[in-house]
Amino acid sequence: MENVTRPEKASALRHAPLAIILIVAVIGFFTLRDYLTFDTLRENREALLAFRDANFPGIVAVFITLYFVIVAFSLPGAAVASVTGGFLFGLTLGTLFNVVAASLGAVAIFLAARWGLGKTLAAKMEASDGALKKLKTGLQENEISVLFLLRLVPAVPFFVANLLPALVGVKFVNFAFTTVLGIIPGAIVFTWIGVGLGEVFDRGESPDLSLLWEPQVIGPILALSALAALPIIIKAVRGHKEGV
Repeated sequence: MENVTRPEKASALRHAPLAIILIVAVIGFFTLRDYLTFDTLRENREALLAFRDANFPGIVAVFITLYFVIVAFSLPGAAVASVTGGFLFGLTLGTLFNVVAASLGAVAIFLAARWGLGKTLAAKMEASDGALKKLKTGLQENEISVLFLLRLVPAVPFFVANLLPALVGVKFVNFAFTTVLGIIPGAIVFTWIGVGLGEVFDRGESPDLSLLWEPQVIGPILALSALAALPIIIKAVRGHKEGV
């Protein structure tokens, strides 16, 4: 009996981190979405600025920790956190802290999913034939390009770009590398918005996140996406010619 229950316990333990993340994400969606907002930031901006001036290392640690938790548990407020980074620390340091916190959070959710459900799905894909096997092989051949696309294309939700690679068994090193580099363009945009946040609040307005979709902003990001997709296109064309 003991031999039967041990594998079941091990399987349950492997799935526990992802299960906890999903539970916290659902609870956070209903309980925190009214608090992690720009209105909350507006109401507490003087206290935050005073804390920053009195204890800079402390507020950096608190900011990175809170942003990490938001990303790791897929909580609402990631955009607010990114803009806050620019508001508190300026463009250079704000972008750096945003990238560090978001990358650490992404790695955490990736490892949680990879350890449990991702390990099981990746093994099934490896052992299968047909479409699943082709999908697995195609992903392995274009792993870096696909991962960059997941990060660069604005239409892909951040939590999807964290979970999907873990569920199909991509290499951790490639995931971490493409995450850090791939989120930099978006981080710069959100941090940039945060730099001028004080003036926006003084006018009684809220920051305009639609700036991300302005041609001068979305254009370079889409160009980077096209560059990331280029190796996939070249391989597809070569494969088609060889097949012909």
